[in-house]
This record gives sequence, C-alpha cells and structure tokens, in this order.
Amino acid sequence: MSVLLEVNGLSKSFGALKAVSDLSFQVGHGEAFGLLGPNGAGKSTTMMMICGLLQPDAGDVLLDGVRLDRQRPQSRERMGVVPQDLAIYPDLTARENLRFFGRLYHLDQADLNTRVDETLDQVGLLGRADDLAGTFSGGMKRRLNFAASVLHRPVLLILDEPTVGVDPQSRAHLIDCIRQLQGTGTAIIYASHYMEEVQTICSRVAIVDHGRLLACDQIPVLLNQIPLEVEFRLGGVSLPMSFDPGPAALLERNGDELVLRLSSTESFSESAMSREVTRLLNLLAEHQVPVRSIRTHEPSLERLFLKLTGHTLRD
Repeated sequence: MSVLLEVNGLSKSFGALKAVSDLSFQVGHGEAFGLLGPNGAGKSTTMMMICGLLQPDAGDVLLDGVRLDRQRPQSRERMGVVPQDLAIYPDLTARENLRFFGRLYHLDQADLNTRVDETLDQVGLLGRADDLAGTFSGGMKRRLNFAASVLHRPVLLILDEPTVGVDPQSRAHLIDCIRQLQGTGTAIIYASHYMEEVQTICSRVAIVDHGRLLACDQIPVLLNQIPLEVEFRLGGVSLPMSFDPGPAALLERNGDELVLRLSSTESFSESAMSREVTRLLNLLAEHQVPVRSIRTHEPSLERLFLKLTGHTLRD
C-alpha cells in the first residue's frame, strides 16, 4: 500500500504544556487508521495540525509527497474533516448547508446540485433535504456533519469522535458510509473512544498518551501483546493448604472474593489453555471449592489501551 499521508516529528506546546511531542506515523491510500488515546493525550491537537488549524512548533505533514503549508489553504482541499463539535448551521436547511460547504471547496456550480443530492442520499437525509438542520435529531445532525465533510470527495477523511452521543441506527449508518468511502480509495484517520468501532473499521492503529506515540501497528500484531485470560471467581471461601493451582495460574483476593486467573503466553497454545482450564476445574471440584463464575477475557484493543495508558481516571 503506497503512502498517502506522512506525519513527521510533529510537536506542539501550549505554554509549559507539551501537547504533542515528536509524533510520526504514515497512512496509506485507502487505509483506515485508528488514532487512540485518553482525554488530553494530544489526538485532537494532532488532527488540527494535520488539517492546518494549528501551526506545529516542529515537524511537517506531507500529502502525496507534497508538504502541506498553512499559508496555502488550497493544499488541504483534498482533505475532509468531521469535527467532534458539530459544524453545521441550524438555521439553514440540509441542502443549503451542503451548498454552502460545496462553494467553500470551489465545487463547480453545474456539479454542485448533483453532489449535494448524492451525498444527502448517502447519509440517509435526502427526504429531509429542505428541512432546517436545527429541527434534526442528534443522529441526523451527525450524519449531516459527515456529509459536509465528504461532499468534495476527499482523498483523506479525518474523523474526530464522529459517532459520539448518537443512536445505534445512526452509528451503524455512519460506519457503513465510512466503509463505503474506504472502498472507493479514501484514506481514513479515525479517532474514537469506542474501541469496538475502531477494531471494526481500522486495520492499523496508533496509541498516543501525553503527546507521545506508545504503539503503532496492525491490530492483530498489537493484540498479540495481550494474553487470553480465564478468570474463576470463587467467592469468600478459604482454600485448603493442599490446594496448588500450578505456575500458570495466579490466585488473588478481590474484596470478599478469591479470584483464580489463568493467562496464556506465547508458548501457551490454545489447546494447552483448554487443557489447563479443565485441570483447574477438576482440581476445584476435587477440593470442593465452589465456583461462582467463569469469565474469559479475549485480547482486545480496550485491554491493550489500558495496559499502555494505565487504569487511573483522568480529567
């Protein structure tokens, strides 16, 4: 896959706060690339530098090998941006909103009406084209927000939390629209707190925190860092002295419960894991230890995210 976007050593400070520090990554033509990080990690600052709303202190951005210059806004007309905050006008109709944005992108007047109708149909709003945007539901506004960003058929689409606060139907429709665009060759940068969305849409992700890149790779490669876990919750029992779960299992207390945790390793195959689970169940039965529940934790982006960025709540 050939490289479309190159982000090279981006850095940005706001006073003493280092928002982004020497951040580099690439996005290929037609690739869906996830950008993950906690609140305040530097994701939005990075995206604003890519699309020209912020001037980096250091580093540069190249699109198809051409350096993007903030002083030449036309150099970014091949991009589309779906911001987290709605960027539509409530006192204009859906059609008027798109005609306005189409003129900003210098779309040919003869082509504009066709593009507007095609895009409204794509996001499921053609039947409401002449209704004021201010009368729309939250999900409909998100879909119109999306439509305004793809009207000019960008080669790169940047999405910052595009499905936040929307109903399941609108979320599913937006995800379908993103997949369709990717299928036509549009590259995607997708920032979201919904890990399952990222795992569904993206083939490769970058995880950032405190403005620094913590990991960047294909999702299956990253998930290999996370073991499969099987968790046995035993309740508030006292185990006999002779109970020995073996070296692969960890016994710990969680409140009033005892938890027996079995984790896979690179040398611990799926069949070996299955045999070990059977062995532990037989051992618990032999010692008459009641099992409240058994839960399997598959490798996931959410678990990887928490491993790399920590579990501590932050504002």
